[in-house]
Amino acid sequence: MSSNASSEPLHVLVIVASTRPGRLGPAIANWFAEAALPAAAASGVTLDIADLADIGLPLLDEPEHPSSGVYAHEHTRAWSRRVAAADAFVVVTPEYNYGMPAALKNAFDFLYHEWAWKPVAFVSYGNTSAGTRSVQMAKQVVTTLKMMPIGATVALRLADSVQDGQVLRSARLDDTARGMLLELTRVATAMRPLRTAPEGEAAVTTGPVDGLRLAAAQPDDLAELLVLQRCCWVQEAIANDTLDLPPLRETLDELRESLSTWQVWCVRRHGRLVAAVRARSHEGAWLIGRLMVAPDQAGQGIGGWLLSHVEQQAPQETTRYELFTGEGSTGNIKRYQRAGYALANDENTPQGSVRLTKQRQPTACLG
Repeated sequence: MSSNASSEPLHVLVIVASTRPGRLGPAIANWFAEAALPAAAASGVTLDIADLADIGLPLLDEPEHPSSGVYAHEHTRAWSRRVAAADAFVVVTPEYNYGMPAALKNAFDFLYHEWAWKPVAFVSYGNTSAGTRSVQMAKQVVTTLKMMPIGATVALRLADSVQDGQVLRSARLDDTARGMLLELTRVATAMRPLRTAPEGEAAVTTGPVDGLRLAAAQPDDLAELLVLQRCCWVQEAIANDTLDLPPLRETLDELRESLSTWQVWCVRRHGRLVAAVRARSHEGAWLIGRLMVAPDQAGQGIGGWLLSHVEQQAPQETTRYELFTGEGSTGNIKRYQRAGYALANDENTPQGSVRLTKQRQPTACLG
């Protein structure tokens, strides 16, 4: 964590929980953003409205548990990026039958680690209870996700606070919104160290097992990375009956040179290098290579989680993901196919290898 990390601007995601036609959620979220804007601007806080109706998440359809961080679908990865980028949340929610909307519960359930160690505030609305029973139900869920509900809330009784589909503005109500935002950002600033690491260390990364730290490869990593590479490609050599594999004959100087053309990420577990991957852009494709996990760490979901992570690092203009493996590496091929990749061999595929590709799903631009 840099020395000025605690002073970096905070990003607050305002989530519109209702998705039904005729809902009041967007109008109430817009009121909150407008009312809180002076306080946000004064402290450098950015506000982003995420309308679950526009985001359009289906009923949870991920085959892996959310805590694995392995996502098969682009709609999940897009939602993951949106939530992970936030430092705090404001949930704008009605009350349905004494509880929160199903769309909100579903949006929570899609992710796990992206929510952790972040505060959340609620703007509720309804009739008799002003939506407060929805908030009480939601608090049980968010605390399980390691979020912290703050004390300040805004509760709007529709008969008193809404007219013709718009919030009835008043100085008192606007002050309540600003006060809630200020409390939220104070707590978000205090919680930030829980999501970051000390100076010079990679942040603890939420993944399928404990103790993972993921960071871009540094020159000091290269010798250990070369050893890990040798260990991992022994299995490839056996599966493909050849020792003539680039990862087995690459020198330290060649590996160092590769950093000029590839982005390389290393994963450490309790200080030990246990996994790595690299990627680069080429003619609209995001080329993924050298995905490796230490043999004694295999089978815990680290490889799938790392593959999902590197896919999420692809530039916006990427149209497809592409990778290669040995034609005899049936285990690798099956794992990539489960992750949505398909065989796409052509005349440019190196002899003894297979090429697999996956189309990147377009992501809607959400304001």
